[in-house]
Amino acid sequence: MTDITEAHAPSYYAATAPERSARPALADPVQADVAVIGAGFTGLNAALTLAEAGRSVVVLEQNRVGWGASGRNGGQLHSGQRRDQEHLESSYGLATARRLWDMAEEAKALLHERAARYDIDCEWMSGLIEAAHKKGFVGDERAYAEKLARDYGYDKLSLLSREELAAAIGTSSYFGGVRDAGAGHLHTLKLAQGLADAVETAGGVVHEATKVTRVTPRAGRVFVETTHGSVDAGSVLLAGNGYVSGLDRESDARIMPINNYILTTEPLSQAAADALIPGREAVSDSRFVVYYWRLTQDRRLLFGGGETYRRGFPPDVQAFVRNHLRNVYPQLADAPVSHAWGGTLGVTQTRMPCLQRTQPGVYVAAGFSGHGVAMAGFCGHVTAEAMIGDSARFDVFSSLPTPRFPGGRAFRWPILVLAMSWFALRDRL
Repeated sequence: MTDITEAHAPSYYAATAPERSARPALADPVQADVAVIGAGFTGLNAALTLAEAGRSVVVLEQNRVGWGASGRNGGQLHSGQRRDQEHLESSYGLATARRLWDMAEEAKALLHERAARYDIDCEWMSGLIEAAHKKGFVGDERAYAEKLARDYGYDKLSLLSREELAAAIGTSSYFGGVRDAGAGHLHTLKLAQGLADAVETAGGVVHEATKVTRVTPRAGRVFVETTHGSVDAGSVLLAGNGYVSGLDRESDARIMPINNYILTTEPLSQAAADALIPGREAVSDSRFVVYYWRLTQDRRLLFGGGETYRRGFPPDVQAFVRNHLRNVYPQLADAPVSHAWGGTLGVTQTRMPCLQRTQPGVYVAAGFSGHGVAMAGFCGHVTAEAMIGDSARFDVFSSLPTPRFPGGRAFRWPILVLAMSWFALRDRL
């Protein structure tokens, strides 16, 4: 490894994924049909689709496979898009909303199909519970579950009363909820590592410790410069989400990086784990700044909560997340913690993915807004399809407006802080 390669975040995932030798950095000028920048779910799924189609593809990762949000997120796979179907219908029309729902279902199927075909043990567990943190939200959740069954044929949701929810998640802090048997949770870094192996099996090349410094369209090709070598590519995919900036001004203006934080406890006893989540579902709640948690296979509580909008993480991530954990499980406020870490995700104003061609031969797939376990990989896949010649599904996403954040580079951060602080206050009221 070179000195630009950073170790994985001090996460539960890094501590429990298999040790891997670093892949070599790019060393020489090479040619490829496609260069993919970023070895997370988006870039790896795009590269796999391209390699399976016989295209030459080179993946360039500044650090390690899965180093960014893909390898350190909460591990929850949700149904649908980041915005609900009612919002999508009112914003984009019934036909587009229907296609977005269908593609979200395809995204889940793609993840499971590739994990099975390439024998990726990502510790999949079925089931996800959405918990209403305000009484007034319970009726909305019931109506939405009925809508999905009636209008979209989705029959995997079951309603939970306040008492049933308390028994399912070990806390009486919530007013009711919905269990989704078609969603679930997994080990994120094991999935990323398995996808990288699959890319290489299919004939692609993955380079770690390779920082991209410039992307330049030139004479029908795209020239990618790195700290070690260069790639002369037919096209390029920017797949770094919240970790790519400075390479493409158009996507920089539309994707905002924000930071989120997670801790894991030391392993709980069987009895304590059963008292918390006997069904082993993942859980997330209805806050705008969402709380999300689950039990790992070795019975640790993995809990995520709290965001910051400045550059850099809090000096004590563990204490930061504990302040949120005690709102849900006060009995665990002093539980021994094994790992605490932060990560950066990319959000858009609309909270929908940003898929665009921003320059000749330059594609962007990013801005998954905390909903990327299935959708990031799927968006990489459909972007690869567009590069091959089938842009039908890419065009659905690229037709959705992705506004620039207001304020430009100088003022967009303060504006975002004001907006997000307001929503966080609204959660508490």
